[in-house]
Amino acid sequence: MLAFLHAVTVIAVAMSLASIAYCVLCIWLARQFRAHCHETASESATQPAVSILKPIKGADPDMYEALRSHCVQNYSDYEILFGITDPDDAAAPLIENLKQEFPERTIHIVRCEKRLGANGKVSSLAQLAKSATYDFLVVSDSDIRVESDYLHKVISELQSPGVGLVTCLYRGTARGTIGSKLEALGISTDFVPGVLAANFIERGIRFGLGSTLAFRKRELDAIGGFEAIVDYLGDDYELGRCIAEKNLRVELSSAVVETHLPAYGFGGFFAHQLRWARTIRASRPLGYAGLLFTFTLPWAVAALLLAQGAVSAWWLVAAALLARGTTAFVTARRVLRDAQTVRWLWLVPLRDFLAVVIWLAGLFGTKIIWRGESFILEKGKLKPCRPPGVHD
Repeated sequence: MLAFLHAVTVIAVAMSLASIAYCVLCIWLARQFRAHCHETASESATQPAVSILKPIKGADPDMYEALRSHCVQNYSDYEILFGITDPDDAAAPLIENLKQEFPERTIHIVRCEKRLGANGKVSSLAQLAKSATYDFLVVSDSDIRVESDYLHKVISELQSPGVGLVTCLYRGTARGTIGSKLEALGISTDFVPGVLAANFIERGIRFGLGSTLAFRKRELDAIGGFEAIVDYLGDDYELGRCIAEKNLRVELSSAVVETHLPAYGFGGFFAHQLRWARTIRASRPLGYAGLLFTFTLPWAVAALLLAQGAVSAWWLVAAALLARGTTAFVTARRVLRDAQTVRWLWLVPLRDFLAVVIWLAGLFGTKIIWRGESFILEKGKLKPCRPPGVHD
């Protein structure tokens, strides 16, 4: 028994040290990312015409400002195509208001009535792509808000040699609930360092983020169009993976975008995080296993308990707190310019211990509730759940 306890203690200490090293790496990568942004900020490039594709389903109080931010771009020639499946969708009047406010912009509503696969969003994108006028395409979720130089940045970066897709980091703007704050905190201090680390360890990321996917029609055609990924839950990940497999780079943009988060209750926060965890497990199983090395504070506290409060274990906890806190501050403040989340850094320990629970829960179960529909997740693909008594 003593030998087993000693072995477990050694594992906890080793994982604590590895997690602290991971934090140090993320701090360095955050500084490198910001330096890279300064280097590329002044680079000029041509401005080819662009089609922005926006699949829409429903509306929320912040949607209009998010959509409006795409209409005030410092960019010469682009169109915005909004895909809706229901003519009575609550977002339709908002789009009509946009057309009235910006008559000089080319804005169209496209009826995407066909259901081409399990992922309704990708089904709409496949139909939007066929309606797009231009070769350069930009896809982003309906809740994404951008700066006025966003389009210029991502299209400039897409024109760099060897780049097949450009994607963006993002920060979350939380509402007043604890669940919403924990979600924003997780994005800024956990998810973003993970993306930077993956970019470094894998010598370039091989996935996209739904905040922005910029690419050309020829790359989309080369992978079989959106139809090739229409049954996947992690469609942004799959699009990036497929393009990367064509020996093209997936580039992290210097542009950082913003999303307004729902007013999650704790249950809503946990359910969303669990769906996200299962998506990562299905799409990137090795990456999911690698998350074990990111649980800095939980590993240090486990080592402290196993070592029965030894002085050296307390030093380890102090080092873990310093490393994790610095990582959280640097990525939130320097990479994302996220002043809001910086005020909530005292919630990081709670967020980190919840992350362990979510990771463990994510190891089990395959049922997904997404956009009001129930699915079974199999090898990253969505299979609709049939009501009891319904058979093929």
